[in-house]
Amino acid sequence: MKDHIVASFGPNAEYTRHSEGAFLRLKDGRILHIYSRFTGTDADDAPSDLVSLYSSDEGETWTEAVTTVSASRFGVQNVMSVSLMRMANDDVGLFFIVKEDNSAISHIWLARSNDEAASWYKYTQCTLNDRQGYYVLNNDRIERLASGRLLMPMAFHRGGYRSESDSYFFGLGEVCFLYSDDDGETWAESPDTICKPFNGTGTGLQEPGVIELRDGLLWAYARTDKMFQYESFSFDGGLHWTVAQPSRFTSPESPMKIARNPANGDIVAVWNPIPNYNGRVRTRAGWGRTPIVYAISKDNGATWGEQRVIEDDPDCGYCYPSVFFTNDGAMLVSYCAGGPDDHICLARLTMKKLYL
Repeated sequence: MKDHIVASFGPNAEYTRHSEGAFLRLKDGRILHIYSRFTGTDADDAPSDLVSLYSSDEGETWTEAVTTVSASRFGVQNVMSVSLMRMANDDVGLFFIVKEDNSAISHIWLARSNDEAASWYKYTQCTLNDRQGYYVLNNDRIERLASGRLLMPMAFHRGGYRSESDSYFFGLGEVCFLYSDDDGETWAESPDTICKPFNGTGTGLQEPGVIELRDGLLWAYARTDKMFQYESFSFDGGLHWTVAQPSRFTSPESPMKIARNPANGDIVAVWNPIPNYNGRVRTRAGWGRTPIVYAISKDNGATWGEQRVIEDDPDCGYCYPSVFFTNDGAMLVSYCAGGPDDHICLARLTMKKLYL
């Protein structure tokens, strides 16, 4: 079996950007994918809804996308960046960002479905109203720990309004965590945040992820502009965290995704391995986010196999991956994959099937 692209959704006059999705297996065997579809422009704060599509053949073919959550439901223009999870009561859980006007303040919401994502019967705000600001939850990021706790890694940016028409956003991010011990009904913030251990940065720590290792150790990672993904560890279920340090994963300012294969316990990392070092040529569309690769660890993250290229066109950029393991021994990866014809690397969503 050869790796192959199974779907690609490019921008057009009606939909200007397709990006940042996640997968879930439904009870009837179909694979659900939900992603963010934009209109107007391809900017992060452009009008956007969430759309669903389905595969009945392990990702080889997909239905047409239909709107499943509209931004108008929340009185805003933009909802985006999807995570999907099977909840403890068998609901389908859909996590996403809801952005207020001007993108000065955002919240994370959880929608629940008891009819396999055909409709959503309950919406819960996860972020806390007494801690206003701009929260970024990347796509495909919610982790359920062995204890049953749900852990949500987010970047927090100071944001708000100086006046009704004057908003502000602070680009330096720090990592914070929300957790729920009642399957998403209520949420609390971990006492520790992970702050940047360096100066001279325009990003701080952004777009974090987290995975639970086999011994209960939690491993968090975040993108930086310091040529590495930085990492931190928790020994107590995500409440307290070690000081961030450079990981072994070199990287530009682009997110990494780490996932565990439920079939064999291997850990798979998907990321851009070439940092934006001084003098590197970056294309207008690609932003230095090429190539995109994956590597496999068979010993709980202690060592990693060779990097395997997913895509590597030097004129394109590849980012915001989500990962799903199929029943035929493959891995589906969806990711932004824009090139010169798409104007920016965020505008096109590609799905590729990789045989592990």
